[in-house]
Amino acid sequence: MPSTGQVLPILCDTSAMTDDSVARHASVLLAFRARNVRSFRDEMDFSMLATNLAEERAVRLVSWREGGRPLGILPVAALFGANASGKSNVLRSMSEMRAHVVGSFRYGPHGGVPRRPFMLDATSKGKPSRFEIDLVLDGVRYTYGFVFDDEQFLEEWAHRYPRGRSALLFRRRGSEVEFGSVGRAKGRAITELMRPNALFLSTAASANHPVLSRLYSWFDGNLRLADPGTRQIRQAVTTQMLKDTERGESVRAMLKAADLGISGVQEIRPDPEQTERVRRAIRVLFGQDTESDVGEEVAATVEDIPMVRLVHEASAGSVEFDDADESLGTLVWFGLVGPVIDALAKGSVLLVDELDASLHPELVGQIVRLFQDPETNPRRAQLICNTHDVTLLGGSGDRPLGRDQIWFTEKLRDGSTRLYPLSDLDPRKAEAVGRRYLAGRYGATPILSSKEFDQVGRMIASADAR
Repeated sequence: MPSTGQVLPILCDTSAMTDDSVARHASVLLAFRARNVRSFRDEMDFSMLATNLAEERAVRLVSWREGGRPLGILPVAALFGANASGKSNVLRSMSEMRAHVVGSFRYGPHGGVPRRPFMLDATSKGKPSRFEIDLVLDGVRYTYGFVFDDEQFLEEWAHRYPRGRSALLFRRRGSEVEFGSVGRAKGRAITELMRPNALFLSTAASANHPVLSRLYSWFDGNLRLADPGTRQIRQAVTTQMLKDTERGESVRAMLKAADLGISGVQEIRPDPEQTERVRRAIRVLFGQDTESDVGEEVAATVEDIPMVRLVHEASAGSVEFDDADESLGTLVWFGLVGPVIDALAKGSVLLVDELDASLHPELVGQIVRLFQDPETNPRRAQLICNTHDVTLLGGSGDRPLGRDQIWFTEKLRDGSTRLYPLSDLDPRKAEAVGRRYLAGRYGATPILSSKEFDQVGRMIASADAR
């Protein structure tokens, strides 16, 4: 069902705010919901709204309607949980929603709609999937969502709240579209271009709809997923940024600050195997991975994307390292620098899968701090990541993440994922969150048996003896 249009609650105390502390025209993510997507059979509800448990230093105040009290928004959220519990699927679901918005108008007319419903329940495969998002765009709250199956988009809706009350932009049911008062004539003309397997929002943006094009542009510039499969293309992004007069200085500063010994970058011509790996990475970056997807258009130009070797200073001069000779942590860091700086510069939402993969906890903490600190993140960029790095949970004193910035995923007996925030468990202000998490007090940890591992060890020893 479409959003009810209820006004979001003000969850944090804004009585001490000043006019200078409130972003009047910011664009931020408020909430994301999904159903029957990947490991989420039931409703998944994720929020970036601050609660009464928020760390005051982390909360960003954002105006969302004319004359109204601002919302308290969080700049970082981190997902914790056992392996295969569904942490990555939270981020992938957001990325997939973005991919449908950005690319559905380019799907072939007879290609259906790519989707990944919950696969461990036969009844779920035939049921529709659903995405919905709440965001503030240029100081006004919007809600947007859609329902779809393997063949078509069944429902789609968009509302905005310029004065606190829901104002319909459009509501689609099958091939019928109802419009609000804004851009109605243009919207009716666009329905002639609409296809069953294309979102109306994507279609409207292709026709330069005066209001909906701005909403489309938010998706185009946000919810980009940085995961292990896109590392090579992200390294190319970092390399391109080095050539930019303004961004290049920031990239070099971040590389130096990590103390990895990188002194420069050398571009090289990729071989065919490297080129194909980058094409695959681009498709994943766009949230899809079949040849009919939107990523194909960008992947076709992959020959223009530079491959790189990192340069290190040695006593005998500069030395170039191949990937095989380079530290994996160095490659991971180099691939993150570009997207992190780009998000901070534009105030966009960055998704990072396995933030701690091959990185020292100090480096992970520094990335989180860049987003948490208003001085280094004045444009209210947001970082959503998953990780196993419990140092981010902190102890009973100062902690990198506030109690409402921590989320858990837990695999249920039927194989589905349950997502829930630490704040639902009412943790005390001085609670040693990291220690209690490892002790299983919040759930979301693997259920392991030392006896079973011992039995495996004995089986291996017995086989070797024979």
